[in-house]
Amino acid sequence: MQLSDAQATRPPADPWRAMAAFSAALLGLMLLWAISGDPRQVEGVAVWIKPAKFSLSLMILFATIALVVDRLSPAVRSGWTLRLIGWAMGAAMIAEMVWIIRQAALGVGSHFNLATPLEAFMYETVMAGGAVILVLGVGLVGLVAYRDRAADLSPALREAIWLGFLASFVLTMIVALRMGGGGGHHVGIHPEGAPSWPFLGWSGVTGDLRPAHFLSLHAMQALPLFALWLERRGSSRAVLKVRLAAVAWSLLTLLIFAQALAGLPLIRL
Repeated sequence: MQLSDAQATRPPADPWRAMAAFSAALLGLMLLWAISGDPRQVEGVAVWIKPAKFSLSLMILFATIALVVDRLSPAVRSGWTLRLIGWAMGAAMIAEMVWIIRQAALGVGSHFNLATPLEAFMYETVMAGGAVILVLGVGLVGLVAYRDRAADLSPALREAIWLGFLASFVLTMIVALRMGGGGGHHVGIHPEGAPSWPFLGWSGVTGDLRPAHFLSLHAMQALPLFALWLERRGSSRAVLKVRLAAVAWSLLTLLIFAQALAGLPLIRL
């Protein structure tokens, strides 16, 4: 696909690409350690799986933002607003990953771990604060894109980015606050050895907040992809369809969240 003149003259979204590349490098390192034969587990899962999943999630998050920033106007791309958002999200990402990897190296949990004053402080303050900064940054980038009228965005794609990024922020905060306040992602008892989803680890026997958390995080990818698909098909009233999709995605996320709160698994295994 040939770039427009406006796109071709823009500098690359280096900070966001750098953070995506760094996360990808961490993912590769975590996977190498995961297959190295380390037999240790945390809550029945190999110690390097959690840092690998976080690295993958952050890689996708920053790559998505980089693609959006690529389409913004040069003035907005080089402005202080995006720089400050990028610095804050980068610092939060590094703090989160350093702690998660450190805990994995020690063979102990990084989340919901209040065993020592340091671990309690890191989880309740640094990790919680970092998570808020990351999702707030997503919402702010969506707002920047929405307000940038010189951006290389169609009406449907602009609406999808704004609503998708906003939904990721709001829904993630709702689910994550319940997870943090409840001291874990299970609602009910998940006995050791009980059936769970491969790799994802979602419980197949009791309520699990992680499916709703997954949907909330990925609204920022799902809605823009839907808008691009509508445009490719030449669909009429694309903006309205994007808005309806945003409502549907949000309702589905909240429904699955409510299902978990009722102590019911997403799919009983």
